[in-house]
Amino acid sequence: MKRIAAIFAVLLASTSLAACSSNDSDNTGSDSQTTTTSTSDAGSTLSGDYPDLTGETLTVASDWSGAEQANFEKVLDAFSQATGAKVVYTSLGNNVATALGTQIEGGSPPNIALIPQPGLMNQLVDDGAIVPLSDDVLAEVKENYAETWVDLGSKDDKAYGVWFKAANKSTMWYNTALYDAAGVEPPQTWDEYVTALQTLADSGTYGVSIGADVGWPLTDWFENVYLRTAGPEKYDQLTNHEIPWTDPSVEEALTVLAEVWGNQAVVQPGGAQRTFPDSVTAVFGDNPEAATVYEGDFVAGNIADQTSSVVGKDAKFYPFPSINGSAPAVMGAGNVAVAFDDSEATQALMKYLASPDSANIWIPLGGFTSPNQKADMSLYPDETALQIAQELVNAETFRFDMSDLVPSEFGGTEGQGMWQEFINFYENPSDIKGAMDALEKAAQAAYAK
Repeated sequence: MKRIAAIFAVLLASTSLAACSSNDSDNTGSDSQTTTTSTSDAGSTLSGDYPDLTGETLTVASDWSGAEQANFEKVLDAFSQATGAKVVYTSLGNNVATALGTQIEGGSPPNIALIPQPGLMNQLVDDGAIVPLSDDVLAEVKENYAETWVDLGSKDDKAYGVWFKAANKSTMWYNTALYDAAGVEPPQTWDEYVTALQTLADSGTYGVSIGADVGWPLTDWFENVYLRTAGPEKYDQLTNHEIPWTDPSVEEALTVLAEVWGNQAVVQPGGAQRTFPDSVTAVFGDNPEAATVYEGDFVAGNIADQTSSVVGKDAKFYPFPSINGSAPAVMGAGNVAVAFDDSEATQALMKYLASPDSANIWIPLGGFTSPNQKADMSLYPDETALQIAQELVNAETFRFDMSDLVPSEFGGTEGQGMWQEFINFYENPSDIKGAMDALEKAAQAAYAK
């Protein structure tokens, strides 16, 4: 089992960087572990059929702390009330990979962990640390989730994971006043998007602000475009480096990006030196210089924290535009529940996490998007949260952020790999071949290790 701990130490780097890039706002960033207990006499009613687990104790671990932890504990409380089980929750902070590796090596893993990286789930499968979903749990998953989520929780044709929480990183945020003043409607296609940016520029404001001083926002741009131009199968192949970064599909995606990035009339200057938060302020601050900013659903938090603009009124979003008739697709992140044993109590809790009952408890509390199709959409606390959830649930394809899946030195390290090469391409979008060659060289070095 020492091999698992060592592997987890390596994976920690990309897990921590993923937390930075996705900016999951409720996470405190603490590395320390905290433990709390949910316990109650059986009595609460859930819609599913659950056993009497009085006297049983279950342990659950995740990276959630602060408000996220408090809200998840309410989810666990309902299970305790319904079954009589005691549930002990441990927040692993940012050290999910290392902490789990230590627990596994010591022979005392939690019954269930909700982990923020599918690569981590796959490694747990390879090392025999987690068990497949029981037939009962798998039936619940298939009943409540789109096929893409079943696939994301599977490896080697066996289902291991229940995707409990998700993030939508295919959202294009816009200043409603500037769009209205220019007579621009939210575009649905890439061609309409390019036209809209030019119309905004003609009206006296830059069409889009980009903050890419570190590079990760640019990788998210690419991943959304590539998912739409190349499709999910090619996306998976490129993620696994089964095709090179010199593949024609990469050239097509970079050509699409260059259409916007290379248009100095529509893109606010200085993007390679601008921080991502500053790009949000450039659109939604008191003196906006641009009308649009791309990034994930967490932008709502940036807007609320950094500006006086009101999300849902002054600030709204539309889905990342379709390209060449591409089907609805979402690129994002999330937390997948995995089980370390097949006991009745553990599998009962996994079934509960796959049910709409569990999602419906957290949804009205805010800061939570469920990929569960049977969750009650009317419970989302505002129209923006509802729209984010609808786009995610209705997407025909969901793929995890590519840069969170590749080796961390290629996909998640400042000054090298994808982050740096996309900055270089952003500054010189006419050199598509040079960008492809540089990305492939960096990928070969990272995947060889």
